[in-house]
Amino acid sequence: YTILVTDFYYILKRIAYVSLQFVSPYAFEAMQKVDVARLAALSDPELRLLLPCLVRMALCAPADQSNAWAQDKKLILRLLSGVEAVNSIVALLSVDFHALEQDARKEQQLRHKAGGSNGESILVSQLQHGLTLEFEHSDPLRRLRLALSELLAIMNKVADSNGEFFLRSSELFESPVYLEEVADVLCILQAELPSLLPIIEVAEALLHVRNGEWFLCLLVANVPDSFSEVCRGLIKNGERQDEESVGGRRRTEALRQLCQMNPSQALNIRAMVVEECHLPGLGVALTLDYKPDTADEAVSPLVSYVSGLLLGTNGKVRTWFSMFIRNGQQRKRESSSVLWQMRRQLLLELVAILPRSRSTHVPNDSDMDSESSSGYSGLREEHVVKASALLRLYCALMGIAGLRPTDEEAEQLLQLMTSRPPATPAGVRFVSLSFCKLLAFPTLVSTPEQEQLMVMWLSWMIKEEEYFESAAGVSASFGEMLLLVAMYFHSNQLSAIIELVCSTLGMKIAIKPSSLSKMKTIFTQEIFTEQVVTAHAVRVAVTNNLSANITGFLPIHCIYQLLRSRAFTKHKVSIKDWIFRQLCETTTPLHTQLLPLIDVYINSILTPASKTNPEATNQPITEQEILNVFQDGGKVRSHYTITTQLLILYYILSYEEALLANTKTLALMQKKPKSYSPALMDQIPIKHLIRQAQGLQQELGGLHSALLRLLATNYPHLCMVEDWISEEEVTGTLPLLRKMLLTSSSCKYSQTQLREAFQNVLSGGPRLLRILEHLTLLSAGDLIPYAEALTASMGLVLEDGVSRRILQTVNKLWMVLNTVMPRKLWVMTVNALQPLVKLLRQQKYTQNDLMVDPLIVLRCDSRVFRCPPLMDITLHMLNGYLLASKAYLNAHLKETAEFERQAQTVSNLGLSGQPDTPEVTREELKNALLAAQDSAAVQILLEVCLPSPQEELQLEGGGGPDSLLRSVQSAPGIPTRKEREAEGGLLSDLREVQCLICCLLHQMFIADPNIAKLVHFQGYPQALLPLTVPGIPSMHICLDFIPELLAQPQLEKQIFAIQLLSHLCTQYALPKSLSVARLAISVMGTLLTVQTRVKRFAFFMPTLPCLVSFCKAFPPLFDDVMSLLVQVGQVSAADVTTKARDIDPLIASECILQSYLTELVLICIG
Repeated sequence: YTILVTDFYYILKRIAYVSLQFVSPYAFEAMQKVDVARLAALSDPELRLLLPCLVRMALCAPADQSNAWAQDKKLILRLLSGVEAVNSIVALLSVDFHALEQDARKEQQLRHKAGGSNGESILVSQLQHGLTLEFEHSDPLRRLRLALSELLAIMNKVADSNGEFFLRSSELFESPVYLEEVADVLCILQAELPSLLPIIEVAEALLHVRNGEWFLCLLVANVPDSFSEVCRGLIKNGERQDEESVGGRRRTEALRQLCQMNPSQALNIRAMVVEECHLPGLGVALTLDYKPDTADEAVSPLVSYVSGLLLGTNGKVRTWFSMFIRNGQQRKRESSSVLWQMRRQLLLELVAILPRSRSTHVPNDSDMDSESSSGYSGLREEHVVKASALLRLYCALMGIAGLRPTDEEAEQLLQLMTSRPPATPAGVRFVSLSFCKLLAFPTLVSTPEQEQLMVMWLSWMIKEEEYFESAAGVSASFGEMLLLVAMYFHSNQLSAIIELVCSTLGMKIAIKPSSLSKMKTIFTQEIFTEQVVTAHAVRVAVTNNLSANITGFLPIHCIYQLLRSRAFTKHKVSIKDWIFRQLCETTTPLHTQLLPLIDVYINSILTPASKTNPEATNQPITEQEILNVFQDGGKVRSHYTITTQLLILYYILSYEEALLANTKTLALMQKKPKSYSPALMDQIPIKHLIRQAQGLQQELGGLHSALLRLLATNYPHLCMVEDWISEEEVTGTLPLLRKMLLTSSSCKYSQTQLREAFQNVLSGGPRLLRILEHLTLLSAGDLIPYAEALTASMGLVLEDGVSRRILQTVNKLWMVLNTVMPRKLWVMTVNALQPLVKLLRQQKYTQNDLMVDPLIVLRCDSRVFRCPPLMDITLHMLNGYLLASKAYLNAHLKETAEFERQAQTVSNLGLSGQPDTPEVTREELKNALLAAQDSAAVQILLEVCLPSPQEELQLEGGGGPDSLLRSVQSAPGIPTRKEREAEGGLLSDLREVQCLICCLLHQMFIADPNIAKLVHFQGYPQALLPLTVPGIPSMHICLDFIPELLAQPQLEKQIFAIQLLSHLCTQYALPKSLSVARLAISVMGTLLTVQTRVKRFAFFMPTLPCLVSFCKAFPPLFDDVMSLLVQVGQVSAADVTTKARDIDPLIASECILQSYLTELVLICIG
C-alpha cells in the first residue's frame, strides 16, 4: 500500500512540474557571470524567475563603482522597466527589515518558551481568513510577515523532528496562483535577513513543503554563489540510503533539479555524495543525467562511475553502494527507482554492443565454420574494451553488491560472454574475463541449450588460442588459463580456481566451491581429460624473454601445476626439454614462478609418482646441455643471459641437495639417481656467477639468497668470511679510482709477455712489476685469462733477490682472481708450488685429490714457508680445502650410507641378534678423520713456526721467539729482505709467517674449540708457547681443559699443562687463571709425594720455573708456592741424607735440584 501511494505521489508531482517552470541552465549561467547581454536575451517567463535578484541589484548601492558596471546597471534597469512585477518587489524592498527581524526573533523566543506550539504570533496577528486570502489582500509588509512566520514555523519543526521526515501542509506554498509572489517574498527575506534565515536551513525547510524543489531552485538561482554551499549542506544532512524513505527521495529530487539547473557542477556534487557516503541514488541519477561534451566511445560514464565505487580501494564506499543495490532489490521494480533506471541503462548499453541478433540456438558444424553465421558473428573491435568493462561491472554488481540478474539480463550477459572478439590484446583480455565470469557465476547457464552453447564456445577457445596469441602479439593468452583451470579441476584444487578467477577479474568475490561442480564435470569429462591436458601442455611454446614484467597466466603456470600433480610422469610425457628451453629464455627481473618450477621439477626427478612404479620419474637435464650454457671460463655467451646461468646453477645445487636429502627414501625403493660429476662442477664458475648476482639482487628477487644458502651448505669453502671482506676491498672506492686510470678496457700486455717477464724476474724485475701493476687495474673478470700464466710462474718468485713489491703484487692479483674463480685457481696454485722433484715428475693434483687430502697443500716447496705473500695464499687455500673436505665427507657419507645400510639389511634377512650400528660407526670414523686432518694441519703449521738452525743463530741477536709482541723501534729506513733476515726479530720473514699462521689458528680454534683441545692434548714443542699464547687470541679457551690435561697419567702432558698454564697466567691474569694455577700448585704438591726419585727429577726440573710466572701474575699465590718449594727442598734433603753420594748416582741429581730450589726461593723472595 505504501509503495502504491508513493508512486501516485510521484506521478502527481511530475504533472505539477510540467506546469512549473524551472530556471534553465542558460539563465543560471547568465546570473552567475552577471552577463547582462544574456539576461536581455531571456524570455519574459524566464526573466520573471530572476526578478528578486535583479531588482536588488538595480536598487542597492553597488560595491563596484566602475564605468562598466554603471553601463550594465543601466541595461538592467532598462530590462526591468517593462516588467509589471518589478513594482511589487520594489515595494517589498521598501520595508523596515530591522524591525521585522526584531519581531521575528521575539516570536522565536515565544515559540521556544511555549514548546514549539502554534499559539500567539507576534509577526502575524489574528487571521480573519485563510492564509492564501490574507496573503492576497495584504500589503508588502504583511506579506513578508505572513511568509516569515510560516517559514520559521517549518524551520522550528525541522529542528525538533530529530531527523524524522514530515510533509507540512501549507496553503501559502501550495497555491499555484501565488507561487511566484511567494517565491519573491522568500528570496527577499533570505537576502535581507541572512542571519535569521541561513540559506542551508531554509533549503532544509523547503524540502518539507509541496513544490519545495521549485522554491529551492529559485532561491539558489537568485543567490547563485550559494549553489555549492546549499548542495553540500543538503548532502551532509541526507540519508545514507536515499531510496528507503520519502524524505530521501525528495532530497535526491531537489538536488537533481539543482544540478540540472547548473550541469557544470553535477560531477562535483556527485563527488560530494561519494565523499559523504550519503544519497547513493543521487550519484547514480546525476550520472544518468550527465551528458559529456565529448562522448567516450570506449566506456560510458555510468559504467565508469559504478565500477569505480565497487572496484575502488575505499572499502567504506564499496559497502555503502553495495547496500544501496541490496536494499533496492528488496522493493518491487518501480519505474521511478534510480536502481531500476541504472539497470535498464546498463542493459541497453550491453545490448547495443552485442553482435547481430543472437539466440541460444546451437548451430551445427557448418554454422561454426562460417564466419558470417548470424548466431556467431564476431564482436566488433571498437566494442571490445567497452564489453570488457561491462563484464567486470556486472561481476562486481553480482559478486560484491549481490545483484540478482533478471532472466533478460542473464540471457544478454551470456550472449555477450560467448561472443567472439577479434584477435587483439583487448580481445584476449575479453575472453579471459568472460571465461572467469562463467566460473564465478555458473548459474548464468541454466538451460541445456545454454550449456551446449558454453561448451562450443570453450571448444572455440581451445581451437583459436594459438592464433590469438600469435595475432595479438601477447605472451599471456587465455589458452594457459584454460590449461591451468583444467589442471586445478583434475587435482580438485577448487580454492586455487577461485583465487585465479578473483585475480583475473581484479576483485574479491565469494564463490562457493560447490557451485563449480557442473563446470568441473564439463572440463574433466568433455573438454580436458588429464591426458589431453598433459599432451597439450608440452606442445605449448615457451615464453620468450620471460620476466616479471610479463603479467597474466603463462605456460609456466600450467607446467608448474602439472608437475605438482605428477601428470607428466603418470602419462609418460617428457617435460625436460620444455623446462630447459624456458630456463634459457629468461631475463631480468626474475619471474616469481621460476624457482618454484625448478623445485617441483627436481622433486619429480627424484621422487616417483607412486611406490608401485618407481621408474615413473622425469629425466634430469643432461650434463652436456648444462655445459652448453657455460663456456670460456665463465664468460657469458651472447645466447644465454646471466639469469639463465644463475637458474641452471640453482638447479644443479638444489638437485644435489635434494638427492642427499632423499637418500633414505631412494634406498628403500632400490633407486639411485645419478648425481652430476665433479668434472661438470669444475667447469661452472660458481663464485663468478654469485658475484654477478650480488649486484642484481633487486632484479633477481630471492634467487641470490637461495644460492647463498645452497653454497653455505654444499660449498662452505666458497663462503668464507675473509673472501667476502676481500671482495669489498676489490669492489670498493679506491679500486674504482684506480680503474679510472685505465683508459681502455683491454690490457696492453699479453699472457706470453707476462710469462716472459716472470722468466726474467731477477734481471727484469722492473718490467715484471710494471706489467703486474697494470694488471691490478683490470677487473676480476678481465683478469681471468691471465690466471694460468700468473699461477704457473709462482715458483719463479721464490728465488732469492726477488723484490718484495713483486711478491705483494702477485698476492694481490691472486686475491682478486680468488673472487671469481677460486676452485680452479687453487688447483693451479697447488700444482705450481709443488717441490721441484714433483714438478719434474709432472705430477698434477685434481680438485677431488685436494678435497680428499687437504694436507697436500702443505706439501709444497719449503721456500714457501719463508715467503709471507705466498704463505698467505697457501694458508688461504688450506683453510678452504679443510672446509671443502668436511662438506665432501658429509655428502659422501649421506650418499652411500643409506644404500649400504639397505644392502646390509637385505643380506642379513633372517638373521637376528646382529647389532644395527654401522651408521654410528661411519659417523664416528668420519669425525675422527676430520679431527685428525685438522690437528695434523695445525701441528704442521706449528712446526713451520719453529726456526731453522740458521734462523736460531739470527734470532739470538734479535731477542728470540719471545719478541712476538714487543714494540718495534722506528728505523731511519725500510730494510731489504736480506737485511731483515740478518737482523731477525719482528722484521724477519719468519716472524711474518708466524703472525699469518697464528691468525689462521685463531680462526680454527674459534670455529671449533675441540681442535684446540686435541692439539694441546697431543702437545707441541715448549719453545712455541711464547709464540702461541700471545699470538693466538683464542688461547684463553685452554683454561677450560687444563685441569683435564693435568689429570692425564703421562708425565709429558702434565709438564706441558703446567708450562702452558704459566704463559696463560702471564697473558690472561683472570680469576679463572688464578683458580687453575692454585689447582696446578696443588697437583705439583701431590705428585711430589707419590712420584719416584727419577720421575720427580724429570717433572720438577722443567716445571719449577713456572712457579715464578704464577707468583708474578698472582702475588697471593706466594705463600702456596713457598710452601711447595719448602716441601720439595725437604724431600730432596731427605734423599741426600739417606743415601751416600757415591752409592746412589741419583743423589747428584738431588743435589742439583736442591741448589735449583735455593735459587728459586731467592727469586721469589726478591
